[in-house]
Amino acid sequence: MTVTLAEVATRAGVSPATVSRVLNGNYPVAAATRERVLRAVDELDYVPNGPASSLAAATSDLVGILVNDIADPFFGIIAGAAQSALGEDAASRGGGGVGGGKLAVVCNTGGSPERELTYLTLLQRQRAAAVILTGGSLENDAHQAAVTAKLTRLAEAGTRVVLCGRPPLAATGPGGAGGAGGADGGPGAGLPPFATLAFDNRGGARRLTEHLLALGHRRIGYAAGPAGHTTTRHRLEGHRAALRAAGVTEGPTTHGPYDRTTGYRAAHEFLSRTPDLTAVVAANDTIALGVCAALRERVLDIPGDISVAGFDDLPFSADAVPALTTVRLPLHEAGARAGRLALGVAPVPPGGLATVPAELVVRGTTARPRG
Repeated sequence: MTVTLAEVATRAGVSPATVSRVLNGNYPVAAATRERVLRAVDELDYVPNGPASSLAAATSDLVGILVNDIADPFFGIIAGAAQSALGEDAASRGGGGVGGGKLAVVCNTGGSPERELTYLTLLQRQRAAAVILTGGSLENDAHQAAVTAKLTRLAEAGTRVVLCGRPPLAATGPGGAGGAGGADGGPGAGLPPFATLAFDNRGGARRLTEHLLALGHRRIGYAAGPAGHTTTRHRLEGHRAALRAAGVTEGPTTHGPYDRTTGYRAAHEFLSRTPDLTAVVAANDTIALGVCAALRERVLDIPGDISVAGFDDLPFSADAVPALTTVRLPLHEAGARAGRLALGVAPVPPGGLATVPAELVVRGTTARPRG
């Protein structure tokens, strides 16, 4: 049921006129009063109708693209491709008509779950035509339930919701969100038909570790991403599955942000704990570069002394010296498809879910271990 402005006023203990002044920002209101009104708006999930008050499901020309860090090439490539797809469609239609003239806004969450929810709320208030969420999600039941509720309300109001590089959402209810989804499963029952483009992180990671095992490596360290994130868990699960299948004992594992420092610190820790290590798998290419830097600092040859592998195939991977063995995710293609799905000019995949394949790319940083 649609929440009214009068209900917000009652919850905040003010007049409807005061609520209107706070939301429009066209009249000075005491800070304490403004805070009470905005809290009531959030608690009731009130969406101002604005100029589209006669159309409860009307949407604007705004498309929101949520990223963890726009400075990270992983997110920059996806967001850039999605925005280009929006622009290309607008140009093909002469800047008008359905799908023409969409304004893409990139929302940088910085990995903050609170900021992610704030952006979704702001996009809901703006009646965004579409919302694209990129990258993995935080594995927290309360947060997942909140995100699912927000996206459900957006979809019910006519906003297209696209998940790109993120597992399907699970249905909320007993057991919370997060129990029914995953890259290998379908969306939760009872949810709106969100379009989901899920990367094959498990499969890609498994093939990468199988490559090292086939070369003869048995003492392999793993520099993982931050704990409690779907991408981190899925890639680590793929790595461990390959080790189990080969009957190989798991080597040392560390966790950290998806940055160069994580790899640098991990390599030094691995060599201190396991001096006979012959290979290091990094959860992404940026971490892998940090690993390589630490190995060079210790005057170790790559891949002669230690092999190194990454994930994502970011643009710099082929230009590293030696070039980085990695797993290629079609980030640009996935981003462009997400943009077309957001516009409604591409068909939603069957069941709402499409798995984006991951391809092993063997380059110079991996070789058969010496001895």
